[in-house]
Amino acid sequence: MQIKLLVFLFVFFCLLGDAFGQNKTLNIDNTLDIVRKYHPVIKQSFLQNEMSKNELLATKGVFDPTIQMNTEEKTYDNKFYYKFNTTELKIPLWYGIDIKAGTENNLGDRIDPTLTKNKSAFVGVSLDPFRGILIDKRNSIVKQAKNFVELTKNEQLLVVNDLLLDATSAYWNWVNAYYFNDVLTRSVQNNKIRYEVIKKSFFSGDRAPIDTTEALTQLQTFEIMQNQAAVDLQKARLELSNYFWTDNGIPYELQEDIVPISNFEINKINIIELGRLEELVDKAIQEHPKIKMTDNKSAILDIEKRIKTIELFPTLKLNYNALENTLSTISSNLNASNNAKYGVSLTMPLFQRQARGELAKTKNKMDDLNWNRKYITLEIENKVRGSFAEFLALKQQIKTNEAILNANKLLFDTENIKFQMGESSLFLINNRELKLIETEQKHLTLKSKFYLSIYKNLWAMGSLN
Repeated sequence: MQIKLLVFLFVFFCLLGDAFGQNKTLNIDNTLDIVRKYHPVIKQSFLQNEMSKNELLATKGVFDPTIQMNTEEKTYDNKFYYKFNTTELKIPLWYGIDIKAGTENNLGDRIDPTLTKNKSAFVGVSLDPFRGILIDKRNSIVKQAKNFVELTKNEQLLVVNDLLLDATSAYWNWVNAYYFNDVLTRSVQNNKIRYEVIKKSFFSGDRAPIDTTEALTQLQTFEIMQNQAAVDLQKARLELSNYFWTDNGIPYELQEDIVPISNFEINKINIIELGRLEELVDKAIQEHPKIKMTDNKSAILDIEKRIKTIELFPTLKLNYNALENTLSTISSNLNASNNAKYGVSLTMPLFQRQARGELAKTKNKMDDLNWNRKYITLEIENKVRGSFAEFLALKQQIKTNEAILNANKLLFDTENIKFQMGESSLFLINNRELKLIETEQKHLTLKSKFYLSIYKNLWAMGSLN
């Protein structure tokens, strides 16, 4: 068992190595691929599929042939009352027809006079025309089970769709935290260098004491911000690790030396398009698992309605058995008027309250489902439109914020040059730098939200699987 576990871990880490690449980078496609393969919720959803298929297999048992054997004997007070040996093969068919054949051997001094003495054989057929010909109840039950299998498949797609969106959100949150921590780390390093330069200038008499205080305050401010950013990065890494599992159900924690792939370039963002909105809406309405689930439920209820409708009819059973000495002679010596046993059974409740009540309940379920489908359709359409609008808005915001970021960078660089020439103050440089960091943070957040909005659109359409 330990050897198998070691092999599994080796294979999993090899897969992670492929996903992270030579430089231990992780992109969104690799992340979602790992989630699809190993996450417990995904595996549970596949188990639900298997359960529905097994339910269908069990339902098909209504068409399984059965063989029945019965032996009964009675002796009392040294008297041989009877001995019965019966064997019957019964084959259920569509349309409520049962084909049966068997043999009987009835012996004894006091057997029922209605029974055929000694050996005999029979071949017969039984039929319920209302529950067979008008509505094939057996076949309808199997069709319901098939629709249930499709319903479970769509439920699985819905579970995967939601889970992958959560994983995607965790991934882009981690990316945002990683790059912002990187920005602050560089800022801390730069401020340490500036602080040391100003200290030397102070000791040489070129700077006032207040400048060292100003530089130290700025450095400490960035150190606090970087410390918080490191904590946020750790939390984001652990949140993303929730979606990494091995095939044996062992959690995998994302290591600190694994970094996100750099794909934040503005030129790549500019060329990304989702397509035409109306086409996306139409596709979502046609293919969303939630809508398909309501269609599956509607098909199941439609079959249930027909089954409940037929319960308003009386139960009519027709039976016919051809009788002969042995099974081999039935076909050649068939005499329907002489060697035969037949009967008719009719049952019908007078008020039909149970049947009428069950049918009314099914109709109520169908009405409820129809209203639910209308609401779900509108909800999905609005989600697609909302995610599409968010995508366009973020794209424009990134473009605008890019210009603001470049302007703030230019202002900071210019102020820095002026400071080195003695034409500016440390206070102005610090303000410019804080504004630049704030703009960089916003830019990273906008980019992360932008890429997440692409997957939100797929999620809204139900196709993130």
